[in-house]
Amino acid sequence: MKLFTLLQAVAGCALAVTAAGVVDAAESPNIIFVMADDMGWGQTGYYKHPILATPNLDAMASGGLRFDRFYAGAPVCSPTRATVLTGRSNDRSGTLSHGYALRLQEKTVAQALQKAGYTTGHFGKWHLNARKGPGVPLFADDPYGPGVFGFDHWVSTSNFFDINPLMSREGNFEQFEGDSSEVAMAEAIRFIEKSTTAGHPFFAVVWFGTPHAPFRALPEDGKDFSELDEDSLNHHGELVAMDRSIGSLRGRLRELEIADDTMLVFCSDNGGLPKITPDTTGGLRGNKGTIFEGGLRVPAIIEWPRVIDQPRVTSFPACTTDLFPTVAEIVGIASSEMVSPVDGISLRGLFDQEIARRNQPIGFRWQGRAALIDNDHKILSQAIADGSFELYDLAADPTESNDLRESHPELFVKLRDQLIAWNDSVSASFEGKDYPEGVLNPPDTPSISWSEDPRYAPYLAEWADRWEYRSTLRPDVRPKPSAQRSRAQPTRAQRQTP
Repeated sequence: MKLFTLLQAVAGCALAVTAAGVVDAAESPNIIFVMADDMGWGQTGYYKHPILATPNLDAMASGGLRFDRFYAGAPVCSPTRATVLTGRSNDRSGTLSHGYALRLQEKTVAQALQKAGYTTGHFGKWHLNARKGPGVPLFADDPYGPGVFGFDHWVSTSNFFDINPLMSREGNFEQFEGDSSEVAMAEAIRFIEKSTTAGHPFFAVVWFGTPHAPFRALPEDGKDFSELDEDSLNHHGELVAMDRSIGSLRGRLRELEIADDTMLVFCSDNGGLPKITPDTTGGLRGNKGTIFEGGLRVPAIIEWPRVIDQPRVTSFPACTTDLFPTVAEIVGIASSEMVSPVDGISLRGLFDQEIARRNQPIGFRWQGRAALIDNDHKILSQAIADGSFELYDLAADPTESNDLRESHPELFVKLRDQLIAWNDSVSASFEGKDYPEGVLNPPDTPSISWSEDPRYAPYLAEWADRWEYRSTLRPDVRPKPSAQRSRAQPTRAQRQTP
């Protein structure tokens, strides 16, 4: 059986649940997906980071299911976001790299939950509308905006966003003040409060812009990192604020008495960044933009007190592609609500007990590179078209230092052939073979900078002096060093989050 056919069969079995339809709010868990932007696997307190404290993530980990081998669907941001929403590898959905749009023929977890009676909201970084450059507010009629893909409410930007962000509330541009993570989380909490008051189960997606460059932290958040270089100081300060915002969310869920019935998922969108000290990846090989563990493995936690009532740490390999299938099994969403083949599997069984082996490999493809993780073993190619491969045992060699292709020839051939078959399946998907029409319709929209989009032309002069847009609109003007430093930012007492 060809691998892509096997994937279809396994996915079908994993999702063979009750037909989609409106569900009883009293029996439907609330669902929250929270995702950091460029946070590395090693950047948590529970992994003994040498200088960064993350008390709220640590509390979440100690009360839920902590994944020690969780993978972003791709080594950069837009592709991973596509995998979260579709359960499919990013190239299947046309999201080849950062700044590529999610195809309109795809089906998303937000759309499925809308049909199941959930109210849905997106808050923060979107980055699935083919517009590159620092985050700008989205237009209400953006053909690839959050509303098109199943979100009833949204306060979003096109890409990464930082301190005092300019965002869009369903098309209305708004200036916010304060740390970007706290701004996005405050909006998500308001959405949660309204949904809870109305008695609706909700699906909230909070995609931070932290700790993506450029780095700007509030002064008190960077005070413990004064011995670091400027970028590293502000990078870690942003993570302090992000952790605090997660504490605000967890606290409010408990105040609303809905924490027990809410599945809260946290992860990062890709591996950590280079040139930040201390190391961001916990010693793993590679960084963001690579298919080594440092580019793909990310911190991840699922907390759901009523269901995950025995907190633990798992080494089961899981991925962002698994999130939609997991929700599908929990809520009772039919497999027809997903485009097949699905690359993820449901993790629902893992909530109750440890599972020894994953029954479906995890595949990755990005910019001509590809990898396949089959439990402890990983095969990868830096240029799959050239036929070059490397093989590693991640259990014995998590730093990917010892290539086993010569010493384990049978395993090498088996996994190489699986990766090639999976890659061929993804290529067929990219051509549009998965859709009912059998072709791509409409064609992929061009990936361009938002400064080249005529809809933004009326704003360019006004935005040219904003620090976050200066490098895009006035690349000849370098910001003064003092304007970049943490101490130049407003104090927490001066912030007002609308």
